[in-house]
Amino acid sequence: MGTISAYETASGKRYRARYRKPDHSQTDKRGFKTKRSAELFLASTEVRKATGEYIDAQAAKVTISTFGAEWLRAQTHLKASSYNVVETAWRVHVQPVWGPRQLGEIRHTDVQSWVSELSAKKSPTVVLRAYGILAAMIDVAVRDRRLPSNPARGVNLPRKVGKQRHYLTHAQVQILADESRRNATLVLLLAYTGLRWGEAVGLHANSLDLARRRVLVQTNAVRVGGHIVIGSPKGYEMRSVPFPAFLDGPLADQIAGKQRNQLVFGDGNIYLATPTHGDGWFAGARKRARLTDSSIPVGLTLHDLRHTAASLAISAGANVKAVQRMLGHASAAMTLDTYADLFDDDLDAVAIALDIAKIRSDALP
Repeated sequence: MGTISAYETASGKRYRARYRKPDHSQTDKRGFKTKRSAELFLASTEVRKATGEYIDAQAAKVTISTFGAEWLRAQTHLKASSYNVVETAWRVHVQPVWGPRQLGEIRHTDVQSWVSELSAKKSPTVVLRAYGILAAMIDVAVRDRRLPSNPARGVNLPRKVGKQRHYLTHAQVQILADESRRNATLVLLLAYTGLRWGEAVGLHANSLDLARRRVLVQTNAVRVGGHIVIGSPKGYEMRSVPFPAFLDGPLADQIAGKQRNQLVFGDGNIYLATPTHGDGWFAGARKRARLTDSSIPVGLTLHDLRHTAASLAISAGANVKAVQRMLGHASAAMTLDTYADLFDDDLDAVAIALDIAKIRSDALP
């Protein structure tokens, strides 16, 4: 329990309550007009400390700029590429608006106004990322007992519209590969294994098991701030991905004469740069391919080759678990959520199978 002492002011006698915070540091609260009110304050403070509900009002006076810097330093679990995205969003969208404000000054309506204003200028992806950073920071402040609740939670957020996915046929993949010229094998590998770009360009010669027709995905090469950073695959899971027999020759040619630790694609030493969407080699291949088959989507992206791999695997009869393992998804549920539209034929097959079973049952004596 704390102590109470009286002191004189121009307005008369006042009381001060001294007590220790949960971290055992001493603090006080002044200005009580009666000793009884100071005693009630001390008693309620002790109860809040005992129940874990104590909130340190002084700690809420830290600015978002200072607290945000501490929060960023704690994000050591993020990969370099993810950290770069978070740090950029913080620096560009969060800190300029919220930096000077104290934690305890933030109101729910302020956050809602900010989200609404940002939504009028930026995409839902940008807004959700910036909002997520602010909300996550304040979540930590709540856990630190700096605030009783998070005023950023419960605001109305923009709905993120998923990008349209494009799926190529076998014939279209071949046309695109042919028009990709020296990158033909890379295009085929992406379209038939579902590897991410960084996973594919990060492959070394010893990542290929030509005898078993397997690709061992162990690394992911990502460009961060103008430099290639080598990390683990997304989800931190290494995986073994099968490739079809018709890639035996092209992949063997790709690593012919290379050392085991050299890169599969490119000159073996320098990582291939991601082609620009508008004028890179992939854009040129897409444009030439459309001259042969105009149904190839004009908006086709490199990532659509990953979607194509899922589509071709499912149409070939692969079950959701196999597709999950091939793509490196965290769970089969994630695969289903992403490619639910590709499993519609499976639903039709269920109905047909039930119909056939019913007919056979009715025919039995």
